[in-house]
Amino acid sequence: MAAEAQDLQVARPEVLIAGNPNAGKTTLFNQLAGTRARTGNYPGVTVDRRVAEITLGNEDLEERRAVRLVDVPGTYSLSARSPEEQIAVDSLLRGAPAAVVVVVDATALGRGLYLASQVIDVGVPTVIALNMMDEARRQGIQLDTAGLADALGTPIVEIVASRREGLDALSEAITRAISGDAPAPLPLALSPRVEEALETIAEVARATMSAEPRAARAWASWALLSLGDDELQGVPPRLREVTEARRATLEAAGEDVDAALIGARYAHIDALLAALASPARDVTTWSERIDRVLTHPVLGLVVFAFVMLLVFEALFTWAEPLIGFVEAGITGAQDLVRSLISAGAFQDLLAEGVVAGVGNVVVFVPQIGLLFLLIAFLEDSGYLARVAFVIDRLMKSVGLHGKAFVPLLSGFACAIPAVMATRTIEDRRDRLVTMLALPLMSCSARLPVYVLLTATVFVGNERVGGVLSVGALVLFAMYALSVLATLGAAAVMRRTVLKGPRPTLVLELPPYRWPMPRNLVYATWARVRSFLVDAGTVILALTIVLWAALSYPKNEEVTARAEAERVEAAGDAEALAAIDAAEAQAQLQSSFGGRLGKVIEPALEPLGMDWRLGIGVIGAFAAREVFVSTLGVVFGIGDEADEESEPLRQQLREARREDGTPLMTPLSGIALMVFFVLACQCMSTIAVVRRESGTWRWPIFMFTYMTVLAYVSALGVYQLGALLGWGTG
Repeated sequence: MAAEAQDLQVARPEVLIAGNPNAGKTTLFNQLAGTRARTGNYPGVTVDRRVAEITLGNEDLEERRAVRLVDVPGTYSLSARSPEEQIAVDSLLRGAPAAVVVVVDATALGRGLYLASQVIDVGVPTVIALNMMDEARRQGIQLDTAGLADALGTPIVEIVASRREGLDALSEAITRAISGDAPAPLPLALSPRVEEALETIAEVARATMSAEPRAARAWASWALLSLGDDELQGVPPRLREVTEARRATLEAAGEDVDAALIGARYAHIDALLAALASPARDVTTWSERIDRVLTHPVLGLVVFAFVMLLVFEALFTWAEPLIGFVEAGITGAQDLVRSLISAGAFQDLLAEGVVAGVGNVVVFVPQIGLLFLLIAFLEDSGYLARVAFVIDRLMKSVGLHGKAFVPLLSGFACAIPAVMATRTIEDRRDRLVTMLALPLMSCSARLPVYVLLTATVFVGNERVGGVLSVGALVLFAMYALSVLATLGAAAVMRRTVLKGPRPTLVLELPPYRWPMPRNLVYATWARVRSFLVDAGTVILALTIVLWAALSYPKNEEVTARAEAERVEAAGDAEALAAIDAAEAQAQLQSSFGGRLGKVIEPALEPLGMDWRLGIGVIGAFAAREVFVSTLGVVFGIGDEADEESEPLRQQLREARREDGTPLMTPLSGIALMVFFVLACQCMSTIAVVRRESGTWRWPIFMFTYMTVLAYVSALGVYQLGALLGWGTG
């Protein structure tokens, strides 16, 4: 046993798990890795990388092998059209793996073997895991597996990953492949011009990338098919230059490069399958019957609306008890800190800075966890592909991808999980457009602001047309504005800063399957952990900074006066509460945040705001709903005030500007709500966009364009309304 343990400590060879999306790659990885998988990022990007160090084989096998298993992002080919697909290419061509397991859906042999044949041509030991054999048999597909393995020169193992069928045989095949030779390249029928171009580019790949001959040939094929995309990084300029020149020469000679390379490979695969496989029976499956409803242009939308209603119910209602539990825990932790540590700056730092900052992170976990659990269920079941298919035409009209619809709708609940949900969009440009536009959707955190301002400036039960209340109409207008602004921003970005070809939806409609609970749990935990570790640290830091800005410097005169008043009012609970509220109000005005509110007052006045509302806007950067409690402090009500607080509403109604005119009017209230609809008043969203985009460039751009849009729109509303004499007094 000691010798065996020593052998397992030897440097572990790397085995990649590759395959098409929906081929069962993740299921196989989870079955092999179990609970030993850990999630991180591929170097330089924010795409998930799952790794597990495992021992292949069992006690019954003669040979066991400790390996490092790596889950490669799903891809249909090694022709990288996005940074995610490029990861698969880099993992194979630059990573020098000991072996590659290509997971092939047995019900879609041609598509899966296309990728497998490209992997074989790289010159790395390859094992084909023919997955979902149970479904293939039900469809009447018959395959000469041994004959196909001989033709491809690589072992093929039939498996059903979800039921662990064939995994022992697969482990044995991988173990042998690691110690074996790479299969021979496939003979493809290419024209002399294309062959010459490949040889020329391969020479450059050998020189610029120190590639072995077979890998250089694979690099050349990849370059001819992929280098039209400027987003692909890490490509030597010489390789890009020669590839583009050779491609231009081929096209000038009438050669369709894509058709030549892709067609030749598919022709070879089709010939093999024609001789060694029988197609599925021509019968209408239950999956096709369901698709007649779910992909119908009308019925499909009706079903989708019902599904999204359930998702919203989960995010708004089901998550609420969990959010309340988290908030109660944070409050309890703050009370514990106050009871254990004497009053002072250190107590405030821990209770209002650190603990509150942790709360600002953890409070999102219930919604993030539920959203990703539901998305994982919809994706693994095969339904999400149908949604993208049905909604794509509408989304394409504003330059968005069909898969952008679910994240956009999720933005009504919270932008944090919605931004993270854009990971279902493969293309980086499409993903960026979606994540930079969706914070304009009116999330649940804006609702307390709308409720407070509407109830303040529209008093009574006045109805429009005797049917709709003014308040309901205002709320509807704010949500409608948010949708129009989101779609408009996406359309503009698609034509300017993220200009590119209109997104083309290319997807398969996989068969419906019941998701594996283990996969759902793994997928959900990976997203939650990613948020806590990466975005959470930024949110915590920003929370502490914002707390300090609204708490310091302290005004010693205010503190001394309040202490004296407390001595006089000893025993009078109501008077003590009033003294505390007055002290908090005065200290907030003396803080950096309060001073900043007065500094920016000249810029806020044209929007109908003064320095007091400015402090609320600054405080709302921690979270939009904090606007309400910050105003409670500013107007001497206390930080426990909420949107239903009648004393706060009354204080706002009675507030006056220096010239004696009312601060809050219907017009100023609407202008302020428009500002909140469009402004990026959420540091957590900025942190998550930084995490998902991998750079500060895009969150800074998002904050800038949304702030400018909010300011200009609120300015236009207030000034035009004032010019027309609407609701100014």
